[in-house]
Order: sequence, then structure tokens, then C-alpha cells
Amino acid sequence: MFLSILEFFGHFHPLIVHLPIGILLIALFLQWLSSRESYRSYASVVPVVLLIGVIAAFVSCITGWLLSLTDDYDHDLVGWHMWMGISTAFTSLLLYAKTVNPKFGINRKLLTLILLTLILVTGHLGGSLTHGSDYLTKPLADVFGKDTVANPVIKPVPNVQEAYAYSDVVRPILQTKCYSCHGENKQKGKLRMDDSLLLMKGGKDGKVIMPGNASQSEIIKRLLLPVDNEDHMPPKEKSQPSENQIALLEWWISQGAAFNRKVKEVAQPEKIVPVLFALQKTTSVQKETFEIPTDPVEKADIPVLEKMKARGIVVLPVAQNSNYLLANFITDTVVSREDLQFILEIKKQLIWLKIGNTNITDSALNTIGQLTHLTRLSLEHTDISDNGLRSLQSLVHLQYLNLVGTAVTLQGVLQLKDLKSLRSLYLYQTHIDRKDWSSIQNAFPKTNIDSGQYFVPTLQTDTTLVKTNKDDYK
Repeated sequence: MFLSILEFFGHFHPLIVHLPIGILLIALFLQWLSSRESYRSYASVVPVVLLIGVIAAFVSCITGWLLSLTDDYDHDLVGWHMWMGISTAFTSLLLYAKTVNPKFGINRKLLTLILLTLILVTGHLGGSLTHGSDYLTKPLADVFGKDTVANPVIKPVPNVQEAYAYSDVVRPILQTKCYSCHGENKQKGKLRMDDSLLLMKGGKDGKVIMPGNASQSEIIKRLLLPVDNEDHMPPKEKSQPSENQIALLEWWISQGAAFNRKVKEVAQPEKIVPVLFALQKTTSVQKETFEIPTDPVEKADIPVLEKMKARGIVVLPVAQNSNYLLANFITDTVVSREDLQFILEIKKQLIWLKIGNTNITDSALNTIGQLTHLTRLSLEHTDISDNGLRSLQSLVHLQYLNLVGTAVTLQGVLQLKDLKSLRSLYLYQTHIDRKDWSSIQNAFPKTNIDSGQYFVPTLQTDTTLVKTNKDDYK
């Protein structure tokens, strides 16, 4: 309890720390200005500003020390930052003493120069702790085409099957989404993810990766929480991973979380093959955002939710302080009539439904078609067909529909063309012919159609093998 209170006050450090920097710099500027004849009157203000800066500096040191007790940062960098901060506070105190008592036996100009240097060094170390050691050089690196850890663009993988599962597929995701809080300079929750050994060791709450068991791995649990949930990672103000990126992390962990195996050496369930192939695209896919209804709705029946959870169905609120729900059949791949009845009982609250990779058929879509508040629906890799899609015409609020790996055809999908809210439609590995894609796009002009027919560009780093025909030389 006591440590929690200390940590609470420590969290004021990022707010308070800017006060001494600004106030002391203003004091130094006024001191320099008052040395000129026309600004002599400013000299009387300098001691007051300096005193305020001194107080702010010592308060900042105290809150900084309290924040360091959380042990979320690199020890060496914290140590340097702390002692530079303390030096800044005491040097500002000496300068204040010299200002109010000119007979004080220290050279004022020397103190001023030392204080200015300490402010700059301490501020730089603080910036390195918060934003990474390359926070100053990062923009220049981007200009000159050099890579940086925080660069949000993940480069395409020319030949994904020959790439290494961890270093070429998984690590770039962790670099862009996790390292800023769990990297070399900062380790929230004592978790460091940029080192493979420390990643597997976990943090203060235990292991985050359970090789062979993605659903029980804390990293996956946190990623699947609603963005507004305080335990969701990464925090909602950070760039969020796409669904494909989460699927890749789940795949890597479920297949043993090996660090030295190539993609082709790791088992690849059918549903992950197109996701891996998509890494060869040149564009990076950001996590899609979808609107949540603003109309109030009463809470779902608690006993029903408890029964669903007992069946292995993940049911969560889509946002904090919201009664709207998502249901995910990630661990319950065998959907029974009882399960379908459960989701009917929460149809007022249910707006997101992930029921892909299950045993459902067209008959289940008769039930799903009654969930008229749905905005997201995932039916990938199920045995549904065109006949079942007819039941989805009632889902007028649907914004996202995933039909990957199903037997639907052009005629079946065209039955949904009146769904005006549809933004994203995933259709690769379906029975839609290549020649029909233009018809699909014309029927859904405001919808992003993902066909999975990615073009793999030839990069300068690629090797081209040219074979000669021996008959040409006869």
C-alpha cells in the first residue's frame, strides 16, 4: 500500500520535470539580459525566478526518485539521469546564493555555464528514458533512409518461406508495437522484449509467452482485450497491431515460439498461409477502427454470460463503461445449438462476433442473421455457402465481414450489396473467379475488398537466377 502511494506521487515527475527546466532557463536568460545597461532593472527579478526554479528542481528530484522505485527503466540510464538532476538542483541553489549574496566565493559566470550544461544533459537523458536513445536522431535517420526501431513501416519480406519466423516475422511486430515500453531503455512491469531470453523470462507478473499455448499467453490475452481496457496492450494512444499481426504472433507461439527456425520449418495451418503471404506486400496494414453504437443499451444477462464463458466463449465489453459486447469462439471451435441460443440471448448487446474456424454451416447463419446490431462478423474457414449468405441481408449495421476460406461465389456475395455500412470485405481463398473481382468492386464501391491476390515486387536485393537453354548453343 505504502509503495503504491509512493509510486502514485512518482508519476507526477513527467509533469513537474518541465517546470525547473523552463524556469531556470528563463532565470539564466534574465540574468544575461540584466547585464546590459538598458535592462538593469531586470536584475531584481532574477533571484525570485531562480528561487522558484530551485524549489521546482528539488521537487522534481524527489518525484523522479519515487518514479525510479518502479524499476521500469534501464538502471544505468536512470542513475545518470538522477545524479545529473541532483547536480542541477544543487548548482541552481548555489547560483541563487551567489545572486542574493555577491560576496559568496564562487564565480557566477562559471556557475551559470555549469548549470546550463547540466540542464541540457539532464533533459537529454530524460528524453532518452521516455522516448528512446535515438529520439533526437530519429528524424534525421528517416530523412537519410536509415532504419529506426520506432519506424511504423514494416518492410516486406521478399520470400517469406525462406525468412526466419522470429527475426523476420515476429520481431518487426514487437519492434513497432512493444519496444517503446519494453525495450532497452524502459521496461514497464519489468518486462523487456527486445532480448529473446528476457522476453521468455517475462516480467514482474510472470511469463508472457507460453510456447505451444497462445490462448494462455499473457501477450495474446492483452492484445485481444478491448482497446479501452486499462490492461490492453499496447496502450490505446499507441499504434495498434493489425489483426494479421496478432494472428502471426498467435501462430508463432502456438507452434512453439522457436527463435531459430525458418518459416518453412514451422507448421502452417491453412488459415495462416495467406497471412504469411501478405507479408510480401509493399504496404503496411494498420489496425482498422470501427464505430461503436452510441445508443444506450442495458447490461446483458449475467447468468447467460457466465454460461458462455464456461463453454469457452470469450465475451468481453468492446470498450470501457460500455454494455456492448464482443464474442469470440477462439477456444470453442465446436459450436452447438446451445451456443447459438446463448448469442441470441445477448443480441441487443452483441456487436462483434468472431465465429471463424468453427464447424458452423448455413443453418447457423439463420441465427446470426437475427443479430441485427452486429458491426463486425468473422466467418473465415467455415462451411458456409451462398445459401447461408442470404440470411445476412438483415445485418444493416455490418461494417466488417470476413469470408476467407469459404465456398462463397460471386452470386452469393452480391446478395449483400445493399449493406451500405460495409467497409471491409475479405474474400480471398473463396470460389470467386479472378474475372469477377471487378464486378465485386462495382457492387461495393465504398468497401475495401481484400482479394488476397498480392503482387510481390522484385527488390534490388533479390537474386535473379538465369538459366540458359543448351539447345541455343548447338
